[in-house]
Amino acid sequence: MAFDVTLGQYIPGESFVHRLDPRTKLIMALALIVVLFMIESFIGYLWVAGFLLLAIINGDIPLSSITRGLKPLTLIILLTVILNIFFTEGTQVLWQWKFIKITQEGIAKGLLLGVRLILLILSTTIMTLTTSPLAITDGLEYLLSPLKKLKFPAHELSMMLTIALRFIPTLLEETDKIIKAQMARGADFESGNLFRRAQNMVPLLVPLFVSAFRRADDLATAMESRCYRGGEGRTRLNELVFQRADYFVLGIVLPVLVLVVVLF
Repeated sequence: MAFDVTLGQYIPGESFVHRLDPRTKLIMALALIVVLFMIESFIGYLWVAGFLLLAIINGDIPLSSITRGLKPLTLIILLTVILNIFFTEGTQVLWQWKFIKITQEGIAKGLLLGVRLILLILSTTIMTLTTSPLAITDGLEYLLSPLKKLKFPAHELSMMLTIALRFIPTLLEETDKIIKAQMARGADFESGNLFRRAQNMVPLLVPLFVSAFRRADDLATAMESRCYRGGEGRTRLNELVFQRADYFVLGIVLPVLVLVVVLF
């Protein structure tokens, strides 16, 4: 049993997207997410898909990494599409059986939501694949720094989010190892009804939680041994500076996205 999850993984590179400031990529990812929830047409989604395609090409991101990131969420996407197709009310009824019916509006809504989920996943996947966890931490802290005047713990929040993102692949790898070890001892995670499968997950969850807490304790010890005391008074080896490419991306793409929202 393998876990094809790319969230939290970073592919080193020297592409155009890799060289962008992490703040630029965070702003663009957030802007794309907001735009995806504001537009309600396939044409608008095509514009967003075009920007993501350009990011994939200019980021030298392997197509296998993109498809691997979508694979674990395929079931959720299909369920979203199917449920909206069968249970969305509409005037143009194409097929009906008792309380279940397929309408033209339901098909359109289901497909729109499916495309939206795919584009949401791609926007975050592209950012994490081309941005190191440390760069994400620095970018988040810079963007949240104005909130420090309100006593908001910007550095601590950025650090927690980045650690969580960083350890997603590690925990998945640990889960895969535990599953293989338990299966070698005769555990069965795939047969039986839903209740039986839930019971079979107990031999997996207990060692996984123990491993997660042990890793958290080791990480805390390592940070304390390096005299980590939070964000107050900390300096950086490399300060973030916007380059021409960042101004170009923000100055061109953001206005186009605003225009897409207005038109579509």
